[in-house]
Amino acid sequence: MTRKEFDDHLTSGRHVVRSLKARSDARRTPSQRLADWMTDVFGSNRFLVVNVVWFVAWTMLNARIIPGLQPFDPFPFSLLTTIVSLEAIVLSVFVLIAQNRSARIDQLRSEVDLQVNLITERELTKVLSLVARIAEKQSIDVSGDAELQAMLNPTNIEKLERVIDAQLGEHGHDHGVLGS
Repeated sequence: MTRKEFDDHLTSGRHVVRSLKARSDARRTPSQRLADWMTDVFGSNRFLVVNVVWFVAWTMLNARIIPGLQPFDPFPFSLLTTIVSLEAIVLSVFVLIAQNRSARIDQLRSEVDLQVNLITERELTKVLSLVARIAEKQSIDVSGDAELQAMLNPTNIEKLERVIDAQLGEHGHDHGVLGS
């Protein structure tokens, strides 16, 4: 494989991973698009500054700091508390919508990672097997290398899944990943 082919291969792999997000973005519902937009806007420094200015102005207008102004929400600012509480509820719901969508994308990426890792494991086992055969053809005895012999055996994916399932069922207690 030439350097250009290798670079093209890497680029196409990155493109596939990025396209997962792009495809997910293209399938968003109107409420998800709104949630993403609101999360972007309300998660900005500009929104923070607007809120701080608003709170300071509200407090000044209602704390009798400015002579001649009659407070419309005197201390303890019940109306302000209600508005801020409603704002927090709405913002948290939109953040949760955006996080749920992001979590689904992350799960899909994890599944792709798993599949690529399984393919890589098979390929590496095959490469090790070929290297061991080449070593034997060169009269290099690798039969006594227990670690190599273990690596030449494909990973038992079903056993690995059972161990992980058992660990998840026991809230992650460590029993060794490849233990019996």
